[in-house]
Amino acid sequence: MPEKRWNILAYDAQQASALQASLKISPVICRILTQRGIHTYEEARHYFRPSLNDLHSPWLMKDMDKAVQRIDKAIRDKEKVLVFGDYDVDGTTAVASMFSFLKNIIDPTLLEFYIPHRYREGYGISQAGIDYAKAQGFALVVALDCGIKSVDLIDYALTLGIDFIICDHHLPGQEIPKAVAVLNPKQSDCAYPYKELCGCGVGFKLMSALAETFNISRERLYEYLDLVATAIAADIVPMTGENRALAYHGLKKINENPCPGIRSLIKLGGIQKKLTITNVVFVIAPRVNAAGRMDDARKAVELFIEQDPERALDIAGMLHADNSDRKEADSSITEEALEIIRSDEALINRKSSVLFREHWHKGVVGIVASRLIEHYYRPTVVLTRSGDVLAGSARSVPGFNLYEAIYACREHLLGYGGHFAAAGLSLLPENLDAFSRQFEAVVSSSIEERLLIPEIIIDADIDLKDITTGFFKILEQMEPFGPDNMRPVFIARKVRNTGGSRVLKEAHLRFEVRQGNSVMTGIGFNMAGRFHILQSGKPIDLVFTIDENEWNGQVNLQLKVIDLRESAS
Repeated sequence: MPEKRWNILAYDAQQASALQASLKISPVICRILTQRGIHTYEEARHYFRPSLNDLHSPWLMKDMDKAVQRIDKAIRDKEKVLVFGDYDVDGTTAVASMFSFLKNIIDPTLLEFYIPHRYREGYGISQAGIDYAKAQGFALVVALDCGIKSVDLIDYALTLGIDFIICDHHLPGQEIPKAVAVLNPKQSDCAYPYKELCGCGVGFKLMSALAETFNISRERLYEYLDLVATAIAADIVPMTGENRALAYHGLKKINENPCPGIRSLIKLGGIQKKLTITNVVFVIAPRVNAAGRMDDARKAVELFIEQDPERALDIAGMLHADNSDRKEADSSITEEALEIIRSDEALINRKSSVLFREHWHKGVVGIVASRLIEHYYRPTVVLTRSGDVLAGSARSVPGFNLYEAIYACREHLLGYGGHFAAAGLSLLPENLDAFSRQFEAVVSSSIEERLLIPEIIIDADIDLKDITTGFFKILEQMEPFGPDNMRPVFIARKVRNTGGSRVLKEAHLRFEVRQGNSVMTGIGFNMAGRFHILQSGKPIDLVFTIDENEWNGQVNLQLKVIDLRESAS
């Protein structure tokens, strides 16, 4: 992989200085806060102490009154209600929280949930799901994390006498489905102030309105915040505004009193200490997603609604096994795909990758595409056989519109869908070569060269002497981290190897560096190949995040090194 681009963010010195005067904390942190849109004491207070009292009224969301009225009618008329959602983390947590919450106000014998099967039914609302609702006598379907584009299917449901309430967060199309209520803050005529909720978050707003209507206490409502936080983390939505408040308090619940399902996943993930959003993304989310990738995502919902700790642990064990299968498939397919590229010079020199083997597992091709980008940094498509056609997933590099590139190749495709950074597609086997050639031509002619070099966004310069325990404690209070509030990345210039740096396990680098009178240690994973830069004895610039290292009962601050290079003279 080529040398990375370092992008050091600018800041307004006057704004940072004014904020520092009122907050009386590190000037480096004040610079970062101003970069993130925080300029006053009051804004900083809301940022560092997110409050559930700051959540917007659910009634500001378009159609909220209609949704509540329709559920009220279902209760009065003793109608059967089906809670329907997607098979990923956002969908399954949304279904589990809504299903559990509705059991407070709907006769449980009239309530069920439904998760479409990833391979038999595909993403979102399915005809099979609607036919099931009809056959089982459901009069109302509450759809979560899907439905905003299902215009024809909602029309079909209406012909069968089935009403829909849609709770979605994906961008609406030209036409809005004829549901009884469509809750989606991204609708152009929706006045709801915060637009970046995930699907589970939109469902939570409906639950909030129902709690007010049916006099359910806030404490009961907030029991589901661990699920909401899990969805926010896994769906990679901006960690700002309401998402930040919900994630902050949801994480608190995950660490203090999670539902039996999440507690079981934490146990199987081997996490001993306090969880962060990163743990949720890398430990909890993959196990939940694996259920839908390798088998049936229904059991993810069953896990989240289960109240018996022993039964929850059994179901979590199934998800854990699915995840082990997923990891094995993802690892072996990635290695096979890398070997295909390495053994063909023409493939190495392309600006895109399009790879196909018919035995690859459909559930992991998207993950494999992401893994390949770590090695060959360019738009990537990974395909496998699905019946008589080829189907797969595509992933992009930041800044390149993948959906537009695939749209430009649509003459070779049977179907496609997605967004800027990720997409899915299907095609006939005989069209593979033509698609691959055209995709490469489109990418080559439209991608900027700089986008083929990975970029590291650096928040601020820092001196090693300023990295203190007090500094780190304030840094920790900037959690939860996520898009638009990422963990700060720092650069320290002209540091030198003390002579104590070494290679660990033939792959990693243990740093011991000095700047002036300050010495710090650090770790650089998979950076053994850069050891010669440290050994040169020349001053170097280090890019890193800061975390704690616990060893033999001792806790010390350490640098988590992302990149290094020789300092400019």
